[in-house]
Amino acid sequence: MKAIVQHKYGTTDSLELANIAKPEVGPTDVLIRVAAASVHLGDWHIMTGKPYLIRLIGIGLRAPKVNPGMDVAGTVEAVGAAVTRFAPGDEVFGTGTGTFAEYAIAAEQKVVSKPANVSFEQAAVVPTSGFAALQAVHDSGAVQPGQRVLVIGAGGGVGSFAVQLAKSAGAAVTGVCSTEKLDLVRGLGADHVIDYTVADATDGSIRYDVVIDTAGHRSLSQLRRALTRKGTLVVVGSVRPGLLLGGFDRNIRAQLLSPFVSQNLRALATVERLADLEVLRGHLAAGSITPVLGRIFPLQNVPEAMEYLAAGHATGKVVVAVQPARTVSSNGTTQVPRSRDH
Repeated sequence: MKAIVQHKYGTTDSLELANIAKPEVGPTDVLIRVAAASVHLGDWHIMTGKPYLIRLIGIGLRAPKVNPGMDVAGTVEAVGAAVTRFAPGDEVFGTGTGTFAEYAIAAEQKVVSKPANVSFEQAAVVPTSGFAALQAVHDSGAVQPGQRVLVIGAGGGVGSFAVQLAKSAGAAVTGVCSTEKLDLVRGLGADHVIDYTVADATDGSIRYDVVIDTAGHRSLSQLRRALTRKGTLVVVGSVRPGLLLGGFDRNIRAQLLSPFVSQNLRALATVERLADLEVLRGHLAAGSITPVLGRIFPLQNVPEAMEYLAAGHATGKVVVAVQPARTVSSNGTTQVPRSRDH
């Protein structure tokens, strides 16, 4: 099969399109014929091995332990002996390993069935960013009906989901984004939008019950100015430099400062939970969240996709289109689904 492989940390030059063997299916695994995957900043950090902290949390000290790619959508090709929830031919999405490939392995508990009303490309962009947005809104932010919520980076991958999930929770949502994304964020349901090139949403003129920062450019003191006295700040990510901690530095400082101020400062540590993936699936099926697709790249152009995302101006989610997913008929033959699913 064709796959993007990486044998050492580095720039996009360390990524290579190669022919490798299909991954072996363990007892609790599903083998997915990949239709689409998505790219997020975690993929970039794993590729570069920076900040160095990520090498110490199981990614690999000298080189990545697995090939790149985590989010995936496609058709189940084979299942392990202990798998009970899926069978060959099922259309699924979730997280796996080495998903920038024609085939990828995922644990049974890390995938769910794909709703019929979303495409493989749409489903592929949901897991990682969806987990972050859902846990920011419902767990760390504990957003309640009627609260005022500020989402910074509302036109990006996590931010676009956070706007929709906060609205679904009954909040009055203000989205902060660039000029060219204002209409998009309004279309996601934001009650108000702020163009950060024109106005400063954190100048203290308006106070919010919850601030969700997905952009990572502002200091904690700036973000706290936008909060009510008992408000909650959720730090989702940061683009601040630093070889050792990188953006984790701000996350750590938020947690250390929180006990000494009236506001609740939370640093989000996203967890992959099957229950949350099922919640996201329910939102997709109900139409209460709509994935925002940005640029779509073919498999061989994953390095270009990574560079585009790292530049910091992507709208929505960056997609890797791998191949049409097949369905398996009752007689065991395979067929390519009609274009209605794409």
